[in-house]
Amino acid sequence: MTRPFLLLSAALLFSPVLMAQQIKRELGDFDFTLGTTPSRSMAQGLISPSAVGAFHGGLDFSHPSGWYLGQYAPSMGVTPNSTLRLDSYLGYKHQFDSSLGYEVGLIHYSQPTIAGPDSYALYGGISLLGNRFGGALRDNPDNRTGTLFADFGQLPLFDVDLTVKLAHHRLGTPFTIGDGSQVNAFSDWSLELSRPWLGIDLNLIYSNSNLSGGGCDAYSGINTYCDSVVTLKAQRSFF
Repeated sequence: MTRPFLLLSAALLFSPVLMAQQIKRELGDFDFTLGTTPSRSMAQGLISPSAVGAFHGGLDFSHPSGWYLGQYAPSMGVTPNSTLRLDSYLGYKHQFDSSLGYEVGLIHYSQPTIAGPDSYALYGGISLLGNRFGGALRDNPDNRTGTLFADFGQLPLFDVDLTVKLAHHRLGTPFTIGDGSQVNAFSDWSLELSRPWLGIDLNLIYSNSNLSGGGCDAYSGINTYCDSVVTLKAQRSFF
């Protein structure tokens, strides 16, 4: 399944007519989404972020019964300094009514061009009154991770969406830093504010971890950087 998914994503994502974030179509009983941003609700907060400067994208199939599957590539590995990374997922989503629902699923993380074991994550969550709360447990021999994720939707009076993510990582092998001390575990977090403006999606992101100084040599978490960082992103959909 991995190779056909990847080739289809690459062929469509890099075609001249697909300079957009997402395209949605109906294929028989399935809803099909193809784009350069993750489309799946709960998994969207848990799959790997897109690598800076890398070609990325994926696709998603969902059925009216609630089952869905998809694949997202944070990096297609098409540039000399990038590595192919694939996040494949299978899940089930059920909505009781317009205000309450739940979702569970499994994510498979892989780097096909690099030797070594793949890792998996079980995830689940609930949607409540337009808010989403989820969590995941990722089994990776080098870094076992528990993640909590909350999307509070649009905040009253401020006209911005708030998303928060918190993760705790336990290293399979303690990391020894320059002063001889060891890092066995660490935590990191991010807070994101987003809103549309003149057709542009603006995102203000604060990220940090409890590591500092030489301890940052051991960092391999949910954020791009170990230290406290504020990032402003602006992206525009072409339709």
